[in-house]
This record gives sequence, C-alpha cells and structure tokens, in this order.
Amino acid sequence: MLLTILIALVVFILLAFFRATVISWVLAIMVIVPVVAIQARLSETILSVVYFLLFSVIVVFGVPFLRRTVVSATVLELYRKILPPISATEQEAIDAGTVWWDGELFGGHPDWEKMLAYPRSGLSVAEQLFIDTEVEQLCAMLDDWEITHKLADLPPDVWQFIKDSGFFGMIIPKEYGGLGFSAQAHSAVVSKIASRSGTAAVTVMVPNSLGPAELLLHYGTDAQKEKYLRRLARGQEVPCFALTGPFAGSDAGSIPDSGVVCRGEFSGKKGVLGIRLNWEKRYITLAPAATLLGLAFKLYDPDKLIGSEVNRGITLALIPAVTPGVQIGRRHFPLNSAFLNGPTQGQDVFVPLDYLIGGEARIGQGWRMLMECLAAGRSISLPASSVGGMKLAARTSGAYCRVRKQFNLSIGQFEGVEEALARIGAHTYMVDSARAFTALAVDLGEKPSVISAIVKYHATERGRIVINDAMDVHGGKGISLGPDNYLGRLYQQTPIGITVEGANILTRTLMIFGQGAIRSHPYVLKEVAAAREPDPERARQLFDDALFGHIGFALSNMSRSFVFGLTGGRGIPVPSGVVCRRYYQQMTRFSTVFALSADVALAVLGGSLKRREKISARLGDVLSQLYLCSATMKRFADDGRPLEDLPLVHWAMQDALYNIQQALAGVIQNFPNLFVRMTLGVLIFPMGKRLRPPSDQLGHEVAALLMQPGAVRDRLTAGIYIPTDEEDAVGALESALASTLACESLQEKLRAARKTGKLGSTDELLRIGEARDAGLITAEQALQLERDYALRRKVIMVDDFSPEALRAGQA
Repeated sequence: MLLTILIALVVFILLAFFRATVISWVLAIMVIVPVVAIQARLSETILSVVYFLLFSVIVVFGVPFLRRTVVSATVLELYRKILPPISATEQEAIDAGTVWWDGELFGGHPDWEKMLAYPRSGLSVAEQLFIDTEVEQLCAMLDDWEITHKLADLPPDVWQFIKDSGFFGMIIPKEYGGLGFSAQAHSAVVSKIASRSGTAAVTVMVPNSLGPAELLLHYGTDAQKEKYLRRLARGQEVPCFALTGPFAGSDAGSIPDSGVVCRGEFSGKKGVLGIRLNWEKRYITLAPAATLLGLAFKLYDPDKLIGSEVNRGITLALIPAVTPGVQIGRRHFPLNSAFLNGPTQGQDVFVPLDYLIGGEARIGQGWRMLMECLAAGRSISLPASSVGGMKLAARTSGAYCRVRKQFNLSIGQFEGVEEALARIGAHTYMVDSARAFTALAVDLGEKPSVISAIVKYHATERGRIVINDAMDVHGGKGISLGPDNYLGRLYQQTPIGITVEGANILTRTLMIFGQGAIRSHPYVLKEVAAAREPDPERARQLFDDALFGHIGFALSNMSRSFVFGLTGGRGIPVPSGVVCRRYYQQMTRFSTVFALSADVALAVLGGSLKRREKISARLGDVLSQLYLCSATMKRFADDGRPLEDLPLVHWAMQDALYNIQQALAGVIQNFPNLFVRMTLGVLIFPMGKRLRPPSDQLGHEVAALLMQPGAVRDRLTAGIYIPTDEEDAVGALESALASTLACESLQEKLRAARKTGKLGSTDELLRIGEARDAGLITAEQALQLERDYALRRKVIMVDDFSPEALRAGQA
C-alpha cells in the first residue's frame, strides 16, 4: 500500500511540473496499475480489461479525427445546451476592454519576471511640474468647509482657475489644446486634489473620465473632434454624461430613454433628418452646470429612414445644453458633498444625425463604446480619489496618535489604537500600489475591464475601512464638523464612491469573477466562440482545440494544486534576487488553486453559477487579492525594495494571503456537491489551512512607522497636499508632530521634576513658567514648550458655533 502511495505521489509531482494532458494521465495510471494489481491480487483477466480500456482511451484521444468525431462533437452539442444565455449588453461588456495581468493570474502560473519587467511608474518632467505648481496652487485655494457648508459649490475663482489651467483637458492630446497627460499623471492629479477636497477632485476627474472628451477621442468624427475638443480642453464647455435613470441603474442596458429617427425642423430648416429624443436621467455629475450633454439612449427607426432595422440599439449623442427641450439645473445633494450632481430630462428634443457620437457609423455601438471607456476611466478616477483620502487619513492619524496623549501616553501606544493604525497603513500601501500598477496598464495601451472592477471595488472598500479606523482613533476630533476637521467630510462622502460606476455589491458578486471567468480565462472565451460558430466543421475543430487545451490545463492545475498544498508552495521557482520569495511562491500556489477552483465551479455548476453569487463573489475575492498582492510586490520592487518598508509589505501581503485562504475555504464549504467539496478540500488544503493573519508585533511595527516622521511615512503618503501654514488644521498637525518629538526630553524633565515635588502647578503653562523660574529649563526652552502646548491645543480642540452661524450655514 505504501509503495502505491509513493508511486502515485511521484506521478503527481511529475504531472505538476509538466503540462498534463488526458494521454499523460492515462499513461500515469498505466504506471500505477501493476502495483495496484499486485497489492490487490487482481487476476490477469481483469488487468487485461483495464489495460484494454486505457489503451482505447489513448487511441480515441490521441487520434485527432476520432477525438473530434467521437468526443468533441458530442461535448459541443451538450455544451451548447447548457451554455447560459448572454444578453447583447452582457456580450458587449465581455468583449469590451483587454486582458492584462488578470490573464496571468487566471492562467495558474504567473510570469513574475514579466511583471517585474514592466516599466516603473513615473511622471514626465512636464507632468510633475504641473502637479508641483498648478495642482499645488489649486489645493491652496481650496477651503473645504467653505465649499461644503457655506457655498455648496466651488468658489467662482476656483472654477475659473480649473478651467484656465487646463484641468478639464488632461486626457485631451496637445494637438487639440489639451495637456495630453498620461494615465499615471491623471491619477496623481486627482489623488492630490482628493487629499484636500472631494468636491474639487470630482469636478476635475469627471471631464477626464467617462464622458464626452474620452468618447470623442476614441469614436468621434474628425468634425466632432475639431468642434469640441479644444473648447473642452480650455474649459469653454462643461461636459457631463447621462446614463443612469430611475429605472436603469446597475442594469444600465435596460434604459427606457429613446430616440426615434424622423424628419423635423432644426435651426430654421424643415425636413432635416434627425432624432426626436425623450429621456429622464439622474445622478449625473456636473449636469447642473453642463453646457454639453452626452446622452445614452435606445434608437428606433420605425420608418426605416436610415436602414432596414427598426431597433438600432443603444446609441450615444452629444447635445448642447441650450438645445430646446433640454432640462438641467436642479441638484441632488449626495451626503453633504458640494460637487454638482443632478437630474436631467429631455422632452421631444430634436437633433440632427450629426449629433451622434461617431456619426451614423456608430449607431447601435453605444454600449460597447461605454464599456471600453469605462474600463479605462474606472481604472483611474475612483482609485485615485480613494487613495488621496486614504493617504490623508494615514498621515493625519499617525500624527494625531503621537500628539494626542491620555494617561501620560501617546494614544498610538495603546494596542487597540495600534490595530487601527496597522490597518490604515497597510491598506493604504496596498491600494496605492494597485492604483499605480493599474494606471501603468492604461499607459501601456490596455483597457483592463476586469482589473478596473477589482481596483475600483477594493480602493473604495478599503478606503471605507481606513476612514472608519481614522475616525475611531480621532474620536471627538473626527465627528465635530468645522474648518479644523480634515476627516469628517471624507467620512460622509465615502459611500458615494462605493455606489457609483458599478455598485460594489454587484461589482463583487457579479462582475469581477463573472466577467473574468469568460474574459480572462485562457480557454472559456474560445469555447464560447466555438459554440457560436455557424460552420459545423470549423466549430468542431475550434471547440476541440479549446476543449482539450482546457482539459490539459485543468489536469495540470489539479496535480499542481495538490503538490503545492503539500509543500506550501516551497520549491516553486521565483525571480532570482527577490526579497519576499515566499510571497511569490504562495501567490503562484494560489493562482494555480484559483484556476482549478474556477474550472470546477464552471464545469459543475454551469449556468447556475451566475445565480450563485456568493460562490462567484468568493472566487472574485481570490482573484482580487492575487492582483493586489501582485501590485504590492511590483511597487516594492520599483521602490528599490527598501527594507524599512517591509513591515507595511509583510502586513499587507500576510493579510491578503490569509484572506485568499479563507475565501477558498468558503468556496469549498459552500459548494453544493458533497463529492466536489471533499475532493477540492484534499486537492487544495491537503495539509490543512496553515496561513495566519498578521501578528500583533507586526501591527505594532506598522503603527510605529505611521507615528514617526521619516522616509517610510513620506513614501506612504507621497503625492498628497501638505500645507505648511500652521493656521491650517493639517499644517498645524504636521508642526505639532515635529514639536512633540522635539520636546519629548523636556517634557520628561518636567514630569520627573513634578514627581519629586520640584514643580507643584497642575496647569501645564504655569508649570512651564515655574520650571523656567526655578532654572530647570532655559527661557528659550520655555518658549519652545509654550509653542508646543499651543500647537497641541490647536490640534486637539474642535470647532464650535453660535446657533445663528449654524442656521446661516444650513440656509
């Protein structure tokens, strides 16, 4: 028996490191059979039958003609019957965008050398200069309390500065008067502004995200580009894009808004061929101030004036807001945020056909156009704005926890507060890594549809964790709104990012794995395409290639998963010279396990997987965490692998890998088939679940980094706006942190003197004067301590108002 197990184990190891096929598995079984026969004392007749069956399998599967005729054709017919229906909008979403690093993770064997060889993230000289000058100047102009409480809008001079400085034209090429910035620069600009004002960040990012400018760049006619792009770049047009309506939110493909091809009067001319539009949209950012409205609607041609089809599909148009029948101006009020957002309606709005984005050639392509642009835009704007807020929370929380004292200790020294600081620091490090890695993908020409969903979801969800923890450690300082509160509005507005551009619940349960399983898998999309191929012979050939490639892929992953589970990933080759080699090995192991789990779920559950959202969500969690881990390793390498950053890297990676383990355990535990549950449990966790979350000691080290000025803290929070004015709340906190550290020895001297009875005053300022008069400290040191007291008091104090002032603000 032991010999059988040893031989089987050797075979499994060989299959784990060499590409498995059906034939290789049959040959492996043929090696094991004689040993089993001897152990079980099988007769020669039974043994002959077994060998005959195995040899038959080799013949059928090894001869392409027989395989396609006997196996592939039969499976193809069955596959067509169980293939779940995919709507036109779902198909366009699947087809949109490109596969990038998600393909490597789905492949079960990521090429880490390839990842590390991608260019390092970075900005051009012109981009960095813009951030250091125009963006810095804009941030200095922003008073978020005035914006959100008093004006409910940006001040007029800020609006004008944004327009004049080209903020609306970051993605527009220089040939059309724009800045022509990279995705990385776009991300850096939004992130820095978001660390100062969410309202300003949204105002800047929307014209550079999914909207008229991006749609025109990719799909507009030359005449449309010439007409609008320069005006958009200079801020002479304020754009918005209207997609969501009361009855079409996450299911945007069901929009009821319509356009009917007909003839009408336009600009005094009668009989103009155009479209009569009716729409009702809501949640449209910048709509209240927009001069140029992008619109998604369903186009109908009942009189067949432009073709033979009546239903022409989702189409996009660009409509000046002054067009008769367009209604804009009213506002929503999303969680006390002052960015302009509101509804728009249109009743019998007649426009000529040349208002269609891309002209008649783009009729019916609107949904695909939106999905492709969303893949790029969602990769940048929301992750960047979330990271800006997270970095602000990390920098201020670390400083506040060092400055604020209770029981004669900085509150950051309490272990409960350390836990929160560790989460704040590590989540910020990992999400910022993913932000930069994803922006790099866009600059490399990718439109990463699955990755954009991953980074949007985790940037906003982890942003929520970070701001919640930051509010906890700030206590009353965080909840008391006013000019000196730098977290309150960020906390209030966090759910907005979670809701928009794909609500996070649906993003996690439906989009990440649901789209990735088809789009990023190395074989599934090929199988689906073959099943829809009308030519029978070609369909069989394509399906045969995809099916048996898929089978070999699954068999390899099965053996690899088991072997890697036995070793914990040890022995897996990793790039030479890397620090954290065990993380690379564990990521490879879990990539293999993920590929196996995904295949099992698709094969066993089939179309019902679409309805089993919790299993789909957990598989999506595994893919997401693998991507975040990849980005973290890439960032650490690009930064030169500074050893002092390792506590952040270790906490982030250990937390993510532990969450991968738990997500896989959840998939296994909740799989509806008992046999599959038991098999997956053995293949994935043959030695049990061995990973643990980050230790308390590691959390202590991360917390210490956040409370200590230095290179690590500066790298973690690089790119945010840090005011130097001590009248500013954040500027005062920065000065208070430096002062607290500089005065620690003097404070200790005063505490010791008080304990020995040399100082009697209970008031801190009087005690400083008493120490000076007693000669315990110099006059200069007394001034230093008095300044330190004033700074700490400013940091700790919260705003208060007269009833009249509050009523005036509400009015």
